[in-house]
Parts: sequence; C-alpha cells; structure tokens
Amino acid sequence: MCDYSLENQISRAAEVGDKLVTSSFPMTPTRGFCAENEAGVAVCLLPGTELAFEEPVRYNGLWGYVVNFIKARMGYNMADASLARFRQVDLDNPHTHHDAIELADGRIIKLSLLHEGQRARVLQLPAQRDHVHHHAHAHSTTARRHVDLTPAR
Repeated sequence: MCDYSLENQISRAAEVGDKLVTSSFPMTPTRGFCAENEAGVAVCLLPGTELAFEEPVRYNGLWGYVVNFIKARMGYNMADASLARFRQVDLDNPHTHHDAIELADGRIIKLSLLHEGQRARVLQLPAQRDHVHHHAHAHSTTARRHVDLTPAR
C-alpha cells in the first residue's frame, strides 16, 4: 500500500523482482519506494511483501545508529538487517505514517525514517486471499457436484 500522503502521486503496484529505491516524493512529508528505473513513481507494497536490501537498512535517529553500531561491534550478522517484510502499523491513528518494514531481528521501522537511496529487491508478494477463497469455493463446488452425481438407492 502507499501511505495516505502519497495519494496524489503517480503509483503502481509492486511486482516480484522489482528493484526499488527508498525515496522522498515532491510535495509530501513522507518517504517510500520507487522503482529503480521509474523515478517519481511510487511503488505500493502489500502488507507481507518480502524485501532484500543490498546493504543493512539505515534509518534516521540516534537509536538506529546506536543499535546498528553495537550489533556490528558484537559480531551480530548484519545481513539479518537486510531482509525485511513490509507491514502497516499504528492503524488506529489516522494522523501518522503507517507504512513500515519489519526486519528479521524484529525491529519495526517506519518508511518515513529510512535513509534515501537504499536499494532493495522485491522477493515475494503475500498470498492473495481472494485466490485462496476462490480455490476453496471451487473445491466445495466440485464436491457438491460429486455428491449430486451419486445414484440414489
């Protein structure tokens, strides 16, 4: 999804294999993703979309710097800070940014805090519920047909 502040921006849905760049968008206070070859076009992610960043994720704020520095010094595998899942947070507050990523180590970082220019690739999109519902409906319809074809005794 794209955050509410990107409603007036040109956008498109993410696809598996997309190469994304963290970006700011004109006339908005937010950051998000645009395709590497489509500057200015917001790429909207569904909650559950999996991303792989080229390098450990960098974000604003003293806390982000301190956490990354300490973990690197302790020998923590910073590759874990390169895998993320897109999600939405604080949905009960309509006056804040909702788009975020969750890193493999459990940290949740709002997209508005990410440094610009970071590159990521879309690894996987979430399963579509409509597809699952359609499959279950088709299966139950098939089962009913089977029952309907059973000869009466």
